[in-house]
This record gives sequence, structure tokens and C-alpha cells, in this order.
Amino acid sequence: MTTQISAVSSGKLHRPARELIPATLPDLAYTPEVARETAHLYEKVSRVIPPIEWPGFAPYIKAINELKRSRNAVVLAHNYMTPEIFHCVADVVGDSLQLAREAAKSDADIIVQGGVHFMAETSKLLNPDKMVLIPDSRAGCSLAASITGADVRALREAYPGVPVVTYVNTSADVKAESDICCTSSNAVRVVESLGVPRVIMIPDEYLAKWVATQTSVEIITWKGHCEVHERFTGEELRAYREADPGVKIIAHPECAPDVLAEADFTGSTSGMIKWVHDNQPSKVLLVTECSMSDNVAVEAPKVNFVRPCNLCPHMKRITLPKILESLVMLKEEVTIDPAVAARARVPIERMINLSH
Repeated sequence: MTTQISAVSSGKLHRPARELIPATLPDLAYTPEVARETAHLYEKVSRVIPPIEWPGFAPYIKAINELKRSRNAVVLAHNYMTPEIFHCVADVVGDSLQLAREAAKSDADIIVQGGVHFMAETSKLLNPDKMVLIPDSRAGCSLAASITGADVRALREAYPGVPVVTYVNTSADVKAESDICCTSSNAVRVVESLGVPRVIMIPDEYLAKWVATQTSVEIITWKGHCEVHERFTGEELRAYREADPGVKIIAHPECAPDVLAEADFTGSTSGMIKWVHDNQPSKVLLVTECSMSDNVAVEAPKVNFVRPCNLCPHMKRITLPKILESLVMLKEEVTIDPAVAARARVPIERMINLSH
């Protein structure tokens, strides 16, 4: 079931996975010692986590951070993780591209993915000799579920010679059939890097349509949607602006075109965060997964956030108790068929090399 862990490019010799044995759950009482040792973390997140909730989080945070050190483990957390994960136990935070870059550089023995399954697969593809854990293997993605490797092969038959640009929000099977991957932060650059007049861009229809407005390259789309971002409507955003004309609206390109038409800025999660930090609006509405507003609010105390709270049910499967259990019991480990992995790794590495 587990893979053999061997020397990696960093030169560090990693322990075989079989030598990493399950541990026991620590005491999770909220004691004065736990309160003292986590006080600096609560000070950081006190704007977004009520005091009454902290005693439930703090023992897990302390236990996870201690176990990370003893296991030589790191936690990668996507921007959509809740604040107690994002700010209190994560070692690396960011959007899909940032996490992919850092996963490729990690010298940890164990990578715990705070995100959804395709992200954990990406970490495994870039770290084939390391143990990659996802705290809940049911944490999927509507985009990843919208397309299969067979679908990509059919697209290639329908459009012979047209390169396939694949969003990272896809399975390893789909990546294995692709030419290059992209994220929302680098999609335009990836498309234009191919130097061709036409590309197939899968699976997010709305992201592909947005990219088409930013480039002269013809984009062939696939009808996949993010179940969080497709809930937003232009009518909803117009209502927010009518209620408060001073609010700034910034949207993720996975939203529908009528939503993006109402936005003051459109960009990836990392681009949205940078926009808030650079512009410091008095009031802003982030048209994306709700937890990101909480995470940005921690570091932008002067900005008021309007929260149209659409939550990703898959991201919210990842919790502190599940992260702790994953580290203690070494579950659930991500494995990929070696033949698929060898092919799927290529488009991801092409993306990362391009971004460098």
C-alpha cells in the first residue's frame, strides 16, 4: 500500500514509509499550558475566530505542530482552508500554483495536503518518493469530476494537432493526457507560451472564456464548472453595489461572464489577495470561496469584508481533527499508478518551469 521513500533531489535521505509507524492520539484537553503556548496564534486570528471557539481549536493546533516536528512533516494549505488551519498549522499557504511550487521543493518526509484530492495528487506527482496524505479522501472537486482521460482523448481526435491546456483542478488521469497545466494565476501566460493560434482549455468553461478575453489565441472550451463559483450571479452583485455603491467587487475567473462584468478586478486567489493588500479598499467583496475572506482579513485589518458566503463542501471536509488523525495514523495516503504518474508529471513540470 505504501511506496518506498528514497533519496530525492535535495540530497536528503528520506526514511522508508514502512518505518513511519502510527502514533497515539495526544491529550486534547484545553489546559493553561495549551492556552499559553497557543496565545500568539490566537492573537493573530482573533478578528475572525470568536474567543468561545478557541478552546476547541487550540489543543489540536498544539498537537499538530508538535507532531509535524517529530515526523518531519509539512502542511500545505490552500487559500480556501479555514483560518485555524491556514494561519495556525500550515507551513505553506497559497493558491494551486504556489502550493505546487513549494511541494516540488519540500524536503519533508511527509506532506499533508490541506485542500482537495487533485491538489494532493499534484503534490504526489512532484514528490513521488515522499508520503503524501490527504486528511479526507472524499475531498473532491466538481471541476475534476467533470472530465476524464477518455474525454481528453476524444477531444484530441476531434481537434487533431491542437494542444491541450489543462487546469490543475483535474485528476492525474486527465493531466496524463495533456500537454501543459495551468492555474488561474498563469493561464493566459501558459496559453500564449505555446505559440499556436488555437488551444483546447479544460475543464473550466468560465476560466477558459475569461482567458479568451485576454488573448488573441482561440480557445476551445469544455463545459465544466466550479460548484462554488457558479452560484454567484451578476444580479446578486448588482444588488450588493446598489446597497453600498462604495464597495469594491473582485472576482475569481471561475465565475460566469455576467459576474465578471460586474467586478472591479478579476484574478486568481493570489491575485485577489495582492489586489486587497495593494489597494486597501475600505470595503471589499471577494467573489470566491468564503473562507478566503477570513484569511485575508487577518492580514488586512483596515479592510471591511462583505461575505457572500458560498462554501466549498469539499474543502470543508479538511478539519483540524482530521489533520491530526492523518498525522497520527498516517492516513489517508495518496497513491498514483506509476505509468499514469510518469505522464501526468510532465505537464505540471512544464507549467512550473514556465513560471520560473
